[in-house]
Amino acid sequence: MPYNLDLEYRIDLLLYRFGEIAKKKMFGGVGYLLNGNMCFGIYKEYLIIRTSKEKSAELLENEYISPFDITGRPMKGWVMVSPDYVETEDQLFNMLDLGVIFTKTLPKKG
Repeated sequence: MPYNLDLEYRIDLLLYRFGEIAKKKMFGGVGYLLNGNMCFGIYKEYLIIRTSKEKSAELLENEYISPFDITGRPMKGWVMVSPDYVETEDQLFNMLDLGVIFTKTLPKKG
């Protein structure tokens, strides 16, 4: 199953608001990187967001958000967001911004 191309298009339209974000095909989907660190992406139909362990625990209380688990071991600080939760531009931007805010705290790679 290909990843959510509509979601990719919508994200791409918002990228200018975040500055230097690189896009890279990965894990059968697409990842978006800031300073060499992935901050958000798309896996199948889901938006995936990288954030702190504390923020991800808070987000997981929402019925539209689940742990990012594609191997049987959930990745700490990562969540999968249902497309139903990011139907508007503002909703999508707010979720992407969580990933950007967290990734800015990480050291640059490469």
